[in-house]
Amino acid sequence: MGYARKVGWVTAGLVIGAGACYCIYRLTRGRKQSKEKMAEGGSGDTDDAGDCSGARYNDWSDDDDDNNESKSIVWYPPWARIGTEAGTRARARARARANRARRAVQKRASPNSDDTVLSPQELQKVLCLVEMSEKPYILEAALIALGNNAAYAFNRDIIRDLGGLPIVAKILNTRDPIVKEKALIVLNNLSVNTENQRRLKIYMNQVCDDTITSRLNSSVQLAGLRLLTNMTVTNEYQHILANSISDFFRLFSAGNEETKLQVLKLILNLAENPAMTRELLRAQVPSSLGSLFNKKENKEVILKLLIIFENINDNFKWEENEPTQNQFGKGSLFVFLKEFQVCADKVLGIESHHDFLVKVKVGKFMAKLAEHMFPKNQE
Repeated sequence: MGYARKVGWVTAGLVIGAGACYCIYRLTRGRKQSKEKMAEGGSGDTDDAGDCSGARYNDWSDDDDDNNESKSIVWYPPWARIGTEAGTRARARARARANRARRAVQKRASPNSDDTVLSPQELQKVLCLVEMSEKPYILEAALIALGNNAAYAFNRDIIRDLGGLPIVAKILNTRDPIVKEKALIVLNNLSVNTENQRRLKIYMNQVCDDTITSRLNSSVQLAGLRLLTNMTVTNEYQHILANSISDFFRLFSAGNEETKLQVLKLILNLAENPAMTRELLRAQVPSSLGSLFNKKENKEVILKLLIIFENINDNFKWEENEPTQNQFGKGSLFVFLKEFQVCADKVLGIESHHDFLVKVKVGKFMAKLAEHMFPKNQE
């Protein structure tokens, strides 16, 4: 009896060891083929966003290939023993499940595949999943699929007609930051459409509040800023953000480089609209705004900030608005620009900047500011 038990344990050990070796072999082979494929054709990452103004969002890995099953490892249940009828059926079911899961992931992972574009019926199912599910991981996967499909112009109309805008916007109330970020990305892709913008304007205040109160430099905050930037490309809905301009300047002052640039893109949209000039000048700006003009600041940040100031100078008639200048409070952007000597000291401090384009922009800004200020002061 003891001898038979020892033989059984040895046999079981050999079977398990052989299975482990086989799994390691398949995994190693898959990685080797993946590296060979990358060496031949590059990483395979593309940026195909259709007519979307921003880069296409894709949060899935595209390592899987339907024609290369050696990359996937099928984990069989312990009762799927080789040589038995029940074990054969269990192994077949496990392989089928693994293949279905691999195809589902690949469907979301391949931005250039025809399978990525869902039919209206499939989009309806995904929207139902978003509307009814409460599981964060299910919502995340469904929103990623919607975001990828919303990158195509024809799908933006379909998703709207299926009632997808309020369904996705409802997800903004979630406390899960990952799910909220994915919802903002979907709305961002959908907002590159005039009719969708008209319907999404009712959510701008909520998105604005969430963006300002979100954790500084977080993914949710950046996604919210991108959506608001898309919504302010035209002049129609910019007035909705009039009371939040001071908050955007504070966010600009406190944020990292990526946040700074995204806030500047939003403010630049507002500065190009003459109707928003007075609102911009009325906004309170941090005292640290002038310190941004230094050699250490990012070149792109300096250039965008100077363009904003130039647009405000061009749109605001200083001499004509002289009687109304008292309505701009202390600490406002108007006072910041009006105090020419303070502004000049800060800007002249970067004239020795190593970048030629920065020097040109500084000279242009100083000339325009002097044109508005000096004639009045010299009279």
